[in-house]
Amino acid sequence: MADSDKESKNQDQQSHQTVEQFVSGLGDESRMLIVLKRQLYENRWEPMLDDLRNRLAGKPYIFKLANRIEDDIERIEQMKRFEKKHNVDLGDYVKL
Repeated sequence: MADSDKESKNQDQQSHQTVEQFVSGLGDESRMLIVLKRQLYENRWEPMLDDLRNRLAGKPYIFKLANRIEDDIERIEQMKRFEKKHNVDLGDYVKL
């Protein structure tokens, strides 16, 4: 195996471990948001965020997620940033 292949494999393993550590540190609320993203929002964060923000603004919304809307928005933003940074879908790591 070439050095570049070994390095790539090491980076993949480190990335996987980073994601696993992040997911293991998530609370039940965050895990539920990931499940809802997959089941109700076609695995996309933006429609879920739109629903939450619309609810806060008193506009029509699709799904009643929780009473802690602002907390959920922050959780989603954090997980969204993590997914983008590590090029992963957390739904692949959270068991349904």
